[in-house]
Amino acid sequence: MTRTVIAQGTFDILHPGHVHYLEEAAAMGDELAVIVARRANVDHKEAPICPATQRRDVVAALESVDEALLGHEEDIFVPIEEIDPDVIALGHDQHHDDDAIAAELEARGIDCEVRRASGRESSDGDQLLSTRLIIDRILERRGE
Repeated sequence: MTRTVIAQGTFDILHPGHVHYLEEAAAMGDELAVIVARRANVDHKEAPICPATQRRDVVAALESVDEALLGHEEDIFVPIEEIDPDVIALGHDQHHDDDAIAAELEARGIDCEVRRASGRESSDGDQLLSTRLIIDRILERRGE
């Protein structure tokens, strides 16, 4: 029996923190599907810079990812219902309320575990492990 894991996120400007999250999510099961958020669903932070299809394609290129797909524009739970995973892996710093997600999954008849991945520390103290930090560095060094 195959254990399917879903990870999800914006994945704007892919960085080592994203890779860590997806590798850890993949280790929670046998197959990893990644749902890449559409711009319309990103309302908790700045809108993504890269188009959704580009973000999906870059995520799909990672070795740990078996499938990458775009999220539903109106109901973020639609792809989860379609995949029917065993585990939903949340990033360590994602804004989601674990209990609210578990309640919504139960209400929709989706029987799966909700787990949090660990954070990744910078190995040399100079790595940028968030899109915001990367953008800040670009503006600092190249902004006018």
